[in-house]
Amino acid sequence: MIVKRQITTMCPMNCTPTQCGMTVEVEDNRLVSLKGDQNNPDSRGFLCIRGRASQEIFANPKRLLHPLRRVGERGENRWEPCSWDDAYTMIVDAIKQTQPERVGLWRGHGGSTTGVGSNLISRFGSTGGYQQWISAIVCWAMGGYGLGLTGALKTSTKYDMAANSRTILLWGATLASQPDLAPHLIEARKHGAYIVHIDTRRSEASRHADEVLLLQPGSDAALALAMAHVILQEGLHDQAFIEQQTLGFEQFADHVQQYTPEWASEITGIDAERIRDLTRRYATQTPAMIVLGGSSMFKHQHGWEPARAISCLPALIGQYGVAGGGLGQRHGASPESSGYANVLSDITEQLPRGAAIPSHMTAISEAFSAGRIDVLFLLGSNILSSFSDANEIERGLAKMKLIVAYDLFMNESARRSADLVLPATAWLEDIGLKQTGTHIYLMERALTPEGECRTLSTILRDLAERLDLANFFPWQDDEAYINALLATQKTETGEPLTVAELRKRGGYWQKNGLAHVAYRKGNFQTPSRKIEFWSERAHQAGLSPLPSYTAPQGEAYPLRFCQGRTLTAFHSFFDEGQALPTLAKANTEPLLWIHPRDAQKRNIANGAAIVIANERGQFEAKAHVTDDVVQGVVWMRDGWSGINRVTSSSQIIPLVANDIVPGIPGGQATYDAWVEVQQMQ
Repeated sequence: MIVKRQITTMCPMNCTPTQCGMTVEVEDNRLVSLKGDQNNPDSRGFLCIRGRASQEIFANPKRLLHPLRRVGERGENRWEPCSWDDAYTMIVDAIKQTQPERVGLWRGHGGSTTGVGSNLISRFGSTGGYQQWISAIVCWAMGGYGLGLTGALKTSTKYDMAANSRTILLWGATLASQPDLAPHLIEARKHGAYIVHIDTRRSEASRHADEVLLLQPGSDAALALAMAHVILQEGLHDQAFIEQQTLGFEQFADHVQQYTPEWASEITGIDAERIRDLTRRYATQTPAMIVLGGSSMFKHQHGWEPARAISCLPALIGQYGVAGGGLGQRHGASPESSGYANVLSDITEQLPRGAAIPSHMTAISEAFSAGRIDVLFLLGSNILSSFSDANEIERGLAKMKLIVAYDLFMNESARRSADLVLPATAWLEDIGLKQTGTHIYLMERALTPEGECRTLSTILRDLAERLDLANFFPWQDDEAYINALLATQKTETGEPLTVAELRKRGGYWQKNGLAHVAYRKGNFQTPSRKIEFWSERAHQAGLSPLPSYTAPQGEAYPLRFCQGRTLTAFHSFFDEGQALPTLAKANTEPLLWIHPRDAQKRNIANGAAIVIANERGQFEAKAHVTDDVVQGVVWMRDGWSGINRVTSSSQIIPLVANDIVPGIPGGQATYDAWVEVQQMQ
């Protein structure tokens, strides 16, 4: 008798800090239904279009089901099936024919849809002596770098915001990145909170705001410095907090005298009196919380400056450590709590320090182009879409001897550059864990893999055995590995949390030591353990020791091109969304947002076919004429193939300063560009 089973799990998207719960029904190794988990403490039944569309992975004719080996030249997109043994032989032979430091591992979100793959990739790289990089440099790391220099890396929770905040600044934050924030914004407004949305465009988050301020891209630091000027000029600062919990205030106070609202108005496009009004509300209608964007607002030439300047504002008015104050949830950050255990502490790094290519996008691009990598693994990544300056990256890929892609579907990087494509398992075909800011959730295996798909754990273990990598996987099985990750979590009896215990509890676990309000006792992440208005680390590395704003270097093109996230896509997942019918219907083709005045100057009609171009390259799209973007700026959601043909690999942070914030490299390259847009003839 075939039995229908109901299983509680998590969405495969990695929209951290949002992770949404799912309830699935399976029967006869088929997914029958999928919906939001009403009992999930974080998402409370919510599941966006991306999560709902994930059911279309299964029985999908576009899905990769067998290992494929390239036939003919790279870029011809011709393939033949091969056995797993043949695939492993190709990989092992290529690795043994070169030096370990000429093997690279680049991981994407697709390599960790079950939440536990990244540590295994790290173990594989460390035990093999291979190059590996922190892929956050293409995402949230630049914002984290700026926050880290100030010392404010921990966040308060959305529950604290909903219950206690009187003023909320959604600064660059979108619901595309953290959709579970919406009900908590609604709850906060019911309690009387006033919400201001600050961004370069109107988005779905704007609908939850009482006030929307649109500013020029990259000008956030100028706005923050002007707000600091008003706070000090009008005596709105908290002197007691400043004396007890900060360093370098006198230098900072002198420094911001020059940054008047009138100065900032010319840069941001926001009227000077609105800047004053915003500042007064923020400083007096407390508790006041800033919810920062995770990625897009930092993807420009001086991307570390906004987070550095903005994170000083709560310190000026004494809002760190206060219920409803400080910084709210953010991509790449978490509240004060116990997370996963360190499962890398028992291994010795085999790659000589001097041979390591740093987690620095410009350095990586240069290393690729110089032919320093012979074998590259693309683990759940479409690198030609996610890396800035796709032109340079593609030239570097062409010099490699073997490129191995691991994914659910073909993508542009695999089609154009890979030699071997390995079929990945979907999240329901493996066991895993997901963690939010407050909870850890079990992801049970619900289905056996389709076709010949294999889990990342299986592939890395098979390769490690063939390569004689000692101590790569010291656990009995995947469940034992997950138990090791859970070891820091203690039950009421003091015993470590295990998968078996987590099952008994329905798959939900609130993290040990959770504090809904960050920094109750201070202890900020700086050498002084205080908020550092003056950063000696930055000074020693050649960066401005005080929060700063640097004007962008314009180019010989009139429109500033920016990119970001939408609710209907997740970077370049699922072959830029085109492999899943629901997402393909919502993302039929690239759309470029352009202001009506900019469109009128170019005789561009809404929906017209256009070309976006500069000296680096060009790509085609359709025009979306809207006043939801400021004049002089064009915007597109990220993830489309070709979008980074116009961006550069120019460094934001010099290599000497790359690692001054522990665990958060400053290695992002610039993602903004100046372009011209023309209607296709």
